[in-house]
Amino acid sequence: MRLLLLFLLSAVLAFGQQAFKLYLKDGDYQLVSKYQVEGNTVRYYSTERYQWEEIPLNLVDVAKTKRLHQAAVQSQQEINQEFAAEAQAKRALEREIASIPDQVGVYYKVGGKIEQLPSASFQVVTDKKRAILKHLSPIPIVPGKASVVIDGSHSKFIVHSARPQFFLRPEQQDQFGIAKLTPKKDKRIVESVSITPVINQDVENRKESEIFTQQLGENLFKIWPEKPLTPGEYAVVEYTGDTYSRKGDVELLVWDFAYKPSEPRP
Repeated sequence: MRLLLLFLLSAVLAFGQQAFKLYLKDGDYQLVSKYQVEGNTVRYYSTERYQWEEIPLNLVDVAKTKRLHQAAVQSQQEINQEFAAEAQAKRALEREIASIPDQVGVYYKVGGKIEQLPSASFQVVTDKKRAILKHLSPIPIVPGKASVVIDGSHSKFIVHSARPQFFLRPEQQDQFGIAKLTPKKDKRIVESVSITPVINQDVENRKESEIFTQQLGENLFKIWPEKPLTPGEYAVVEYTGDTYSRKGDVELLVWDFAYKPSEPRP
């Protein structure tokens, strides 16, 4: 809609450039497409009568005509530039969207190439020491107290930007975020979930970074942290489930990554 409005305004102003006002000192004006000062006379092409005409120079406010005409031309150029910039940005976004695979997952742009974050294999460990191995598909968390952990102390997927932008195609358009992982021995804790067994009301404790979210298309989102990340281990997490439902199931998908600042060049 904004591009359409800019286009229409651009067209109106472009047409206005063909017929602008030649101001007279008595407050009147002539609609002209061009004019020129020749000695004590101003010659102009009338857009009302479609012919060249002349008027004494002392009757024309040349300074006002020049000032306002130049302002209109500059305004037109600025609008044209804005329209061109927005059109270019729109084309770039369309190319970017087209480059993201259709499969569920998290994608990251590196050097102009799209790379997919590996889906993390993690365990859901409850207070009864039950462990459920998870890979690729969501898994419900049963009532009780559970910790979700990823094996290994470091992710193999490294980003060097403090505010990385990820493209997410979620399995379900529910909730997602960027979680800070807590290292513990040779594992990383993604989140802890406490579920009240009486009514199965989930109380989810997440160390989740605040993020910006932009929907780019059907089932495609761009997410990035609101504030720069500190070096460490993180994960993009998709989770589904109604916190206040009696069913109480929470399902997770996890894609882990690590942030390491780029080393300064010598």
